Amino acid sequence: MTAHQPLTVEWRDNGVVVVTFTNPAKRNPMSAELTAHWSEAMRELRGAAELRAVVVTGAGPAFCSGADLGELGGTADADLMGARAHLSEFYRTWLSIRNLPVPTIAAVNGHAIGAGLALALACDLRYVVPTARLGVPFVQLGLHAGMATTALLPEAVGMQRARELLFTGRVISGAEAVELGIALPAGESVLDTALDTAAQIAGAAPIAVRLTKTALAAGQPSVEQALAWEALAQPVTTQTADFTEGITARREHRRPHFLGR
Repeated sequence: MTAHQPLTVEWRDNGVVVVTFTNPAKRNPMSAELTAHWSEAMRELRGAAELRAVVVTGAGPAFCSGADLGELGGTADADLMGARAHLSEFYRTWLSIRNLPVPTIAAVNGHAIGAGLALALACDLRYVVPTARLGVPFVQLGLHAGMATTALLPEAVGMQRARELLFTGRVISGAEAVELGIALPAGESVLDTALDTAAQIAGAAPIAVRLTKTALAAGQPSVEQALAWEALAQPVTTQTADFTEGITARREHRRPHFLGR
């Protein structure tokens, strides 16, 4: 790794990938360089058949401090349409983690501010250390919220609490984030906690996990629509070799060995 590489992508033997932001001196901001590396990493992971789960974390005292304010300030000199196009591409690049077909986990090791918190919210699961600082202080910077925060935060905490956090821009602790339902509590090491969960996911049947993620991502607005989806998806899984393996392993009182087929 060179001194300037803004992230690392580490594959584990079980199909779990750890993506780590590596600019701790600046609290891992979403610079143009990091954004380009992130885009490339997400593109490569989308096409990886052996992928089982993804963990995202930061090096040093921060998870991610959000958009690089120096670079963001440059959009003030652009015309409205130019600024809109730039920010829209920025948002979609970072939210591309939602397009990964496997579960994603944010290991929030420290500060997650603005778009940094939005990134954590875009992951399927979040673990946080009690001492972390989380917030969406856009209005305190004279900004409207970005990166789908007005959708992702209400999904996590409900509309009333999301309004309070967005209207005031107040920053909360990791402990309060757990109380509010933004994140789950971590053990002694937030990364180890996230990796333990990722390992459990990686040990489950890959086709079933991917279909379950698809169902949850769709939102299932009613019980009837959930039933309609499940009546399609569950029969698909009953036809897999993994289903046969799961039943056999249960009968033989052993751990199943799923192959994703």
